[in-house]
Amino acid sequence: MKNKKRFYNIFWRWHFYAAIFIAPLLITLTISGIGYLFYTDVENQLYDDLFFGDSNKSESVSIDEAIGNAENQYEGYSVAKVSVLNGDYNTRFTMTNTEGNQKYLFVDNHNQIVGSQNAASTYSNVMRGLHSSLFVGGTVVNYLVELAACWAIFLLISGVYMSFKGKVFKRQKGTNNKRQKHKKLHAITGTIIAIPMVILIFTGLPWSALMGNFIYSAAQSHPSIGIPELKQVPPISEINEIPWATRKNEAPTSSEAHAHHNDMAGMSHLNDNSNMISVQQLMEKVDESHISKPYSIVFPMSGDDVYTVSKGSNTGVTGLDVSPHEEVTNYFDQYSGKLISKVGYEEYGILGKWFTWGIPLHEGHLFGWPNKIINLLVCLAFLTIIIWGYKMWLDRKVKGKLSAPPKTPMGKSFVGFIILLVTLGIVMPLFGLSLIAIAFIELIIYLLQKNKNSSINESIR
Repeated sequence: MKNKKRFYNIFWRWHFYAAIFIAPLLITLTISGIGYLFYTDVENQLYDDLFFGDSNKSESVSIDEAIGNAENQYEGYSVAKVSVLNGDYNTRFTMTNTEGNQKYLFVDNHNQIVGSQNAASTYSNVMRGLHSSLFVGGTVVNYLVELAACWAIFLLISGVYMSFKGKVFKRQKGTNNKRQKHKKLHAITGTIIAIPMVILIFTGLPWSALMGNFIYSAAQSHPSIGIPELKQVPPISEINEIPWATRKNEAPTSSEAHAHHNDMAGMSHLNDNSNMISVQQLMEKVDESHISKPYSIVFPMSGDDVYTVSKGSNTGVTGLDVSPHEEVTNYFDQYSGKLISKVGYEEYGILGKWFTWGIPLHEGHLFGWPNKIINLLVCLAFLTIIIWGYKMWLDRKVKGKLSAPPKTPMGKSFVGFIILLVTLGIVMPLFGLSLIAIAFIELIIYLLQKNKNSSINESIR
């Protein structure tokens, strides 16, 4: 019985300190996550004129003339991606300059310019920046965000353990005070949302700093379980399609216009290469290939590169997402317009499919409004248990003291706890590294305390 009490106290103490230090960051991430959850609904209202508006010009121009007009209107910027959006949405151009600044420009059904926006200040990008990097960015902040997510997993596991071992769910006479009420609500709510919250956290880890890079590298290194090789190394355009007289001329360059959560674009210089088929001609080839809206057209990056026409389930762009089963990447020869090859959801490995399903589930658009509502309720419940946790601490806190749970001496009860920490450390490497740091700090404190006690004993003698 004594060992069980010690084991409980170990969990309580670690749960307490983890919550004290990371709760503020978890609150920020959860609130920003709620904000991002409804980004498509917010943007449809905020940018109604751009998304669905009209230029009030009746004359129709080709999509290539629209690209030329856009680049003339915004000197120094080039179009690198064309997004043909769903339903009544206007077509969107992603434009970039040599400094890496981006604009989104919208054209109506006549391909006339409706307006533009600064990419960095759109609602979705602002919420994304806050949620993933707290606006600060950089390696340290990205690691800090990932670390908070890892410790949130530990908080949930330790919280569920204490809920069952601490007899919270049993009716106890004479303990119906305010602190016990908060404790019971904290425990019940935490237990209910534990599994949904763990799923939310793990579906968000693919774009984390350390674990995300590890998962992505594994998916690339092992195509059978991750990303198909064709998607990693796209085919090339037939160089023979270029007339012999101009084949050695310097080819135009551009860079891929989209990567999830980082909508990057380069310079297209589409009009500099007369040998390429036009975007209008490409779109006709797309229609012939029965590729329906929405889709993105990414321009070739070099003379032997291809047009990439893709449909994605996690684009991060309002009006561009599709069901995971519809996700496909098509490669068209930039000179002939021939569909060279394509890779779809069916070719993905287990990791690739996890990305495809997990990210839209995390963002709340995998199965429409029910997905948003479930995510919202889980997030609100998570915020609530954090508040109840603080209330429990304040109710028992002694003025001027931290009032942390009692320190438990080392013993057999530590073995099971250490096994849990090691397991979580293997699954979440950054969590493991933080445990090593904590152990090192504890060792320093122990040695300092030991030296202090030795000095006191010497002085007494």
